[in-house]
Amino acid sequence: MSPAKATKTKASRTATRAAKDTAEEQAAPQSAAMPSPFPPIADYAFLSDCHTGALVAPDGSIDWLCVPRFDAASVFGTLLDRQAGSFRLGPFGINVPAARIYEPGTNILLTTWKTPTGWVIVRDALILGPRHGIDTVTPHTRPPTDEDARHFLVRTAICLEGEVEMELTCEPVFDYGRVPANWSVDEEGHRADATGADTTIRLQTDMAVGVEGDWVRARHVLKSGEQLYCALSWAEGLAAPATADEATADLATTATFWRHWLGRARIPDHRWRDPLQRSALTIKGLTYMPTGATVAALTTSLPETPGGERNWDYRYTWLRDSTFTLQALHYLNLDWEADEFMQFVADLEPNTDGALQIMYGIDGRRDLTESTRDDLSGYAGASPVRIGNGAFDQRQNDVFGAALDSILLHTRRSQRLPRRLWPLVQAQAECATKVWREPDQGIWEARGAPKHYVSSKLMCWVAMDRAAKLAALRGDNKLQSSWHATAEEIRADILEHGLSADGVLRQHYETDALDASNLLAGIFGFLPAEDERLRASVLAIADDLTEDGFVLRYRTGETDDGLSGKEGSFLICSFWLVSGLAIVGEMQRATDLMEKLLRVASPLGLYAEEFDTSTARHLGNFPQAFSHLALIEAAGRIILSELVEEIS
Repeated sequence: MSPAKATKTKASRTATRAAKDTAEEQAAPQSAAMPSPFPPIADYAFLSDCHTGALVAPDGSIDWLCVPRFDAASVFGTLLDRQAGSFRLGPFGINVPAARIYEPGTNILLTTWKTPTGWVIVRDALILGPRHGIDTVTPHTRPPTDEDARHFLVRTAICLEGEVEMELTCEPVFDYGRVPANWSVDEEGHRADATGADTTIRLQTDMAVGVEGDWVRARHVLKSGEQLYCALSWAEGLAAPATADEATADLATTATFWRHWLGRARIPDHRWRDPLQRSALTIKGLTYMPTGATVAALTTSLPETPGGERNWDYRYTWLRDSTFTLQALHYLNLDWEADEFMQFVADLEPNTDGALQIMYGIDGRRDLTESTRDDLSGYAGASPVRIGNGAFDQRQNDVFGAALDSILLHTRRSQRLPRRLWPLVQAQAECATKVWREPDQGIWEARGAPKHYVSSKLMCWVAMDRAAKLAALRGDNKLQSSWHATAEEIRADILEHGLSADGVLRQHYETDALDASNLLAGIFGFLPAEDERLRASVLAIADDLTEDGFVLRYRTGETDDGLSGKEGSFLICSFWLVSGLAIVGEMQRATDLMEKLLRVASPLGLYAEEFDTSTARHLGNFPQAFSHLALIEAAGRIILSELVEEIS
């Protein structure tokens, strides 16, 4: 490769990118900061009981809740349409709180309100506590633990000073905003049941409630030292706390659960301790306890492009997340959760050819047929709203590497290869051997024509490399030799066809366009840290595939992904770049980028999928497990490097 040719290749790529960026900016439909009745995505708080989750807006309204589990239909869906149901407890006529924090070490939200007449604190949580018998609401396939979800939400308020007029408004609209509630209230006016779409939920409170059309309201003046509560139940028998003291006790057991769980995690005493803890709590909160699965995000159809069509349902489990999940859980010493996730993977039903799908339902179901809800406006006008995910049956050849890398990680940690996992190893290795030469949709699930994506080939190499190592651990020398030879064949093919003239890994074999997924070449050890091709690829992405230092998946104008509109930068890719820079020895650049990424977390320390650098707004589904998993991996590399430097 001549210097002149390499320079020409880079100059051509830069010129093409500039032209595409100009066209994309002119075609952008709206800004992420466009005035809107929808709160910014990053302003939501996340609650979880490891069966389902809720999003709480700054004004105290629960705008998203699906019951009884993450992927069920919403009962509060104002996140996607301002008429799709919400549940607020807060001061009457006051919408902006004085402060919002998580109770330390928990997923319990504390909101402090100042009104003209007083101060009040509201506590919100999805309740966990000691297990009482078999869970009939969301049955377990994993052995139940000592604590489990109680299947109700608790909200309490205590007046700190003066007096505050509190208002409760509860307006569930079942089946993603399609079915208004039918209410019935008991004689005392403290218990109200809402029914619709074959679902019944109960509102229990010490406030006196009244029905007004499709919603229930209550108002009460809370004086200094007084407290009130409300609870929303979908538990068996619609069980809920009957008094404020019971509600407070439920909050205490929930706080104990989260703190005891976090106490088992290995969190280093480091300046990044708090974001690591919040990421750990978020990942646990996105775990579906009955099966051990992890949802990619709590939500569906939060837009990747403001006002655009890049809206997907992320309430499912992606196999490519598995290896990053295992890395993070083992790094944090959370081996029980890691084992639960591996057992979920072992239970999955493969396709007829033995290959695992790229994603499954949190109960392991294979059919995730996609539909749209055209009656919903979508978040800030971003439509369509999608339920299900049409990519579930795509051909994505990276899935084999993700599965086998996670099995190897778990095997090395546990010091044994479970008998039930070996057939899975064989099947995925055989599938990778058969398909690695074929084009696919790539790691980003492009809805354009299949291509020979470099990252897909790279992950097929990971599959065969890890399969060979697992065969060696099992003592099968014949398979080890055969699988290692295939891995080397894949490596040679990538290095022959997957590099541009300047020695940079390209997106696919027919282009010199960059793709952030090639940062995995360093993370998975495809190229050693000292290899100039890895260094060139990492620096090319850092210099030419970023906006204000944040990494794009790819340039949408250079990639046929079957969609219109421009994306924000992908946070996972930016965290991957931190890891890539650390691997090639650019520790200062890695640390600087890490600090920059930590500064753009939401006010409560959470991350969506994307970050719009022009408006500093988060985009995409929220909170995003992949972003938090990549944060842990990137932080771990820098922390380890700093520790090694301290003792050297």
